[in-house]
Amino acid sequence: MLEFFDDTAYEQNGLYIPEASDCMRCGLCVSHCPTFRLNRIDEETPRRRIRTIDKILNQSVVPSGEELAHLNNCLQCRACETVCPSKMAYGQLLDQSRQKLAEMAEPSRLAGLIEKLSLALIEHKPRLHLLSRLLGIYQRSGLQTLLRKSGLLSVLKLETYESLLPPAIDAAPLQPFYLATIERRGSVALFTGCIAESFDRVTAAAAIRVLNRIGFDVIVPGQQGCCGAIHQHRGRAETAAQLAWRNIGVFNALDVEAVVYTASACGLMLSEYEQLAIDDFDDEELGFFRERLIDVSHFINLHWPDNLPLQACRKIVAVHEPCSQRNTLKNQQAVYELLARIPAVNLIPLADNAVCCGAGGVHRLTHPHIADPLGAEKIEQLHISGADLLVTSNIGCALHLAAGAGQLEPQVTVMHPVALIGRLLQEAG
Repeated sequence: MLEFFDDTAYEQNGLYIPEASDCMRCGLCVSHCPTFRLNRIDEETPRRRIRTIDKILNQSVVPSGEELAHLNNCLQCRACETVCPSKMAYGQLLDQSRQKLAEMAEPSRLAGLIEKLSLALIEHKPRLHLLSRLLGIYQRSGLQTLLRKSGLLSVLKLETYESLLPPAIDAAPLQPFYLATIERRGSVALFTGCIAESFDRVTAAAAIRVLNRIGFDVIVPGQQGCCGAIHQHRGRAETAAQLAWRNIGVFNALDVEAVVYTASACGLMLSEYEQLAIDDFDDEELGFFRERLIDVSHFINLHWPDNLPLQACRKIVAVHEPCSQRNTLKNQQAVYELLARIPAVNLIPLADNAVCCGAGGVHRLTHPHIADPLGAEKIEQLHISGADLLVTSNIGCALHLAAGAGQLEPQVTVMHPVALIGRLLQEAG
């Protein structure tokens, strides 16, 4: 169980966690909040949500339904943290409030059952692999095309969920070991998490191929699991800690130079494991895990061989910066540096990168009234840019944006930056 921190007891990366009541109400966070941009009411701002968090954490009061609705509208983009003069660790306070709220108030039976089933699938990879295989059969058999044309998905209110499926789900397990294809320089472990292994196989395969081509063996430990971010954000801190315990044990046991991740949201959660109460690991073990953790684009850029050619790409490539990458990890520059190695490429940042795309983990499923308009704004900016490709370092953002990008004329492909590098590396021979 998480402990509640005060400003004298805890500091993480220079970011203090004061009591929720210590918010200065200065309003600097307001203009940076995506839900305020949409609704233009004070209830949809971090400073008002802090009042609700204060009720939960400091007064042990269950807020009203309206207060909870505004609180749950939050995308947890954490843009507010970047400008807060009090260095309020808003994201962590929100997680703590949801954990305490889960202890104080029971969810509705239906909502509780659906959430438990969904989280249970993510927690147990065999169950998730089974679901992935079934979805793969659903796609390849022609049933997907039939149901989409029939309108039945809309009747069953499954259209939104189904539309977020990637074009081709690959449920075949990755191999545990991939050898470097040039002179070996070392070895790395690849974090694949839960859904990315099947739903974003293109990125995983590209990451492995590129890492092998720059001289690194790649280990994909089958015992790894979900990073725990969804559980943590849904108030299930104990389960999140158990998942962290498993991943730390699995990766710390490996003799590798680095643990690389492809999804920035997973990377953020992995980098903040020390915020969980994991009694079985001491600071040294947590530190050992953290010090080897690195974004795949950053690692590849740091170790790129001088004599490794890339095929020229005479296209406009727009870079979307996920909130997890921009606001907290702050490693988005590695993407630009890596892609700048591509000959003839016209690399541009997507306009308004500081504004969340609306994906927000599962937010695009639970709060489409927020996710959809924010996503539409991104697609409009993409259309204005004239870009041929859109790259993003987070699977949630990619799935959210791909549907809209595919409806542009001409269509714009959404991919991970390393997937683009892998394609051009393959074409270069």
